[in-house]
Order: sequence, then structure tokens, then C-alpha cells
Amino acid sequence: MDITGAYVIATTRDAVWAALNDAEILRQCIPGCKELVQVSPTNLTAKVALKIGPVSATFAGAVTLDIGEAPDRFVISGQGNGGIAGFARGSATVTLTPEGEATHLAYDAKAEVGGKLAALGGRLIQGSARKLADEFFARFAAILGVAETPVGDPDEATDPAVA
Repeated sequence: MDITGAYVIATTRDAVWAALNDAEILRQCIPGCKELVQVSPTNLTAKVALKIGPVSATFAGAVTLDIGEAPDRFVISGQGNGGIAGFARGSATVTLTPEGEATHLAYDAKAEVGGKLAALGGRLIQGSARKLADEFFARFAAILGVAETPVGDPDEATDPAVA
């Protein structure tokens, strides 16, 4: 499953970069996040409780950041196990582009799910993933004390059945 999105965040690229690399800010932004521990500058562990359709589970997993192209681009990858609910793993490439005093943040994520989650179907999971991303960025911008604006919806553009 591929998920893409873009937001304009009303602050500088350096401020966005710093916040995206702050485990406490991320913990507050991730929907359902119960715990996020920074093990090293590029490794974190997480516990996240989610409800997707009729399936509720707490996922425990690991997150790795590839920050080799800072502050323009980074790749975040992770995997989590939710017991009988299944597993999720994926990665996202995040690009930060200055736009005056604001920052254009774009992401391209790829995810794979298994177990009961996979039985829910791609459409429900895709919609849930979009909702979680929107919640994350709304919280992220609020913590920074600035506005965020979604830039289009690439998923709607490619799937006319999504309304």
C-alpha cells in the first residue's frame, strides 16, 4: 500500500526538522502513542494503541531514521507487532522544502500489514492511514504553534471512488 501527502507548515525548515527529530514532540503527535523512547539518534522504540475498523491492538515496535540528507530529506522505517491483530511495517521518505518562512513537507510512504489487519481490506486501511497522517500533522503544527495546510489529496486524485 502506498500513501502520499503534503503539507505546508508555517515555520522554517530548520524548526520543522528539529521537531521531527524530537522524540517527545513525536510522542505527542503520533495518534495512540503510549510510549516512544529514543535509543540512539537514529533508533527509537514505540508502543502505539490503534483501532482500525473493528480491530483494536497495541503495537510494539522499532523505528529507524536515515538522516543522511538532513535537513532536506530523511527516511523513516519501522515495524510493529500487534499480537493476534497482526503486524505492520513500512517506510516513508519525507522531503522538506523551504517556501519563504514556511516549509513544504511531502511524504511518500509504503506499508505492509498482515494478520487480522490484512483481512480488513486495503480501502479501510488506506482511509485509516490517511486519517492517522492528518491527525499527526495537525498535532505537529499545533505543538509548533503554527498552522498546517494539507496540499491536495493525491489518493483522491488517483482513485475517483474515494469520496
